[in-house]
Amino acid sequence: MVVRQYRCRGGACGAAFAVVLVAVAGCSPQGGAAAVDQRDAGTVQGAAGVLVRAGSARAVTSMEMAAGGTRVTIRGTGTYDFRKRTGMLSVVLPRDAAGAEEHRPITELLAPGALYMKNRGAGVPAGKWVRVDTTTLSDRNLVTGGATDPLTAAELLRSARKVRYIGTQELDGVRVRHYRGVTAAAKGFARRDVPFDAYLDEEGRLRKVRHWFSFVNEGRTVDVASTTVLYGFGVPVAVNLPAAGDIYAGKIR
Repeated sequence: MVVRQYRCRGGACGAAFAVVLVAVAGCSPQGGAAAVDQRDAGTVQGAAGVLVRAGSARAVTSMEMAAGGTRVTIRGTGTYDFRKRTGMLSVVLPRDAAGAEEHRPITELLAPGALYMKNRGAGVPAGKWVRVDTTTLSDRNLVTGGATDPLTAAELLRSARKVRYIGTQELDGVRVRHYRGVTAAAKGFARRDVPFDAYLDEEGRLRKVRHWFSFVNEGRTVDVASTTVLYGFGVPVAVNLPAAGDIYAGKIR
């Protein structure tokens, strides 16, 4: 969705997401990276497993990218069941230049191997759903749907490396531990290394994660920052997948 709707023109997109390139407190006096603490790496790598044990949570997502010299942000809110790998998000696209809504909020249902979208637009009749087979997506639906699947975002941390502990801070009234490092992206991205910032609470639950991806769109590299915030753990999650007759099978513009 993001790749098709927002195209970079007149030069390569590029936002200065200089996260791992700036000096941070705790670096050695010589300016080199601090020694990797394997315990910190293990903590971050285990974040997905902790979420599965937690069961469910409320989620807030945002995806930022540069398009035609303008920063575009797509936001989503909803709930997610980490054990069933199902969730529901309401995704809001940006307003147009006149301030009017460009699109009704898109309802997204996340399920194992599938993404369902309602109010998709692009010639899809009102009330109909579009089904995307996420197993065919080279990016594993990390950016295609406009909202990163919360568990997929956490699972990306399983291959975290060069992890550094930055310190503790307050996040929405919760004390969290801040970690920074890089992980490996799916094959659909321009660069394999994905910088991240992860924030875990005292129980090891991922409260916030921010990834910086790069993908190629019409020959140009586009940088995308995807953020997932989790709270309200244990919330009930009810996801009813659409019936076959409610899924649009026609052509999408």
